[in-house]
Amino acid sequence: MRVMTYNVKGLDIGVDALVEVIGDAAPDVLALQEPPRGRQGRRRLDDLARRTGMRVVVGPGPSRTTTVLVGVGVPVDEARGQALPWRIGQVPRGYAVVRVGGVTVVDLHLPLGSRERLAHLDRVLHDVLAGPGPYVVLGDLNEEPGGPVWARLAAGLVDAVASPAPTFTARRPRRRIDAVMVSPELRVTGSSIRRDDVTRRASDHLPIVVDLDVDIDVDVAG
Repeated sequence: MRVMTYNVKGLDIGVDALVEVIGDAAPDVLALQEPPRGRQGRRRLDDLARRTGMRVVVGPGPSRTTTVLVGVGVPVDEARGQALPWRIGQVPRGYAVVRVGGVTVVDLHLPLGSRERLAHLDRVLHDVLAGPGPYVVLGDLNEEPGGPVWARLAAGLVDAVASPAPTFTARRPRRRIDAVMVSPELRVTGSSIRRDDVTRRASDHLPIVVDLDVDIDVDVAG
């Protein structure tokens, strides 16, 4: 199973380049952060899904700043979005959960403020990671390694990226704020962070792709 995490900046930077990056990666599960919102948000998501051979299974809605797409023939056992608490002056956020191939995949887009960031993570850990595993937790953490969010995740998960590299900004990567963390029992068979002219035109983040030794029964007829 191939998973991919990508902050797509509302599809407002370079959709054609974004389609190329996603199409080249051909993920089974694509976790997006900052999907398009508003009245045209779902139409734009559906168009992205169509152009990349995928389908939207979570979002927009309660998942707010997260959305999950899967390959057209990829079977999904669970798919849901959950809103997170917020106050006036904060960005309304949520998270998305899908279960594919016996693995629970959680898409995060954590806040900029450290206190709110930890509070949201604790809510997700309580709500989701108490359920059936194994787990893949991925997304935009808005925090670099060594911070409390990474430490809390590392208490039960491992970093799936073999050669860590900065993911933000796409044009001049200096900060590693995107991540893929997995349960220790999941075997990682490959990982990559793409950085080239296409990714510079696609979004302000770089995408992460991770391959897992997990079989999924893809319906080739879609």
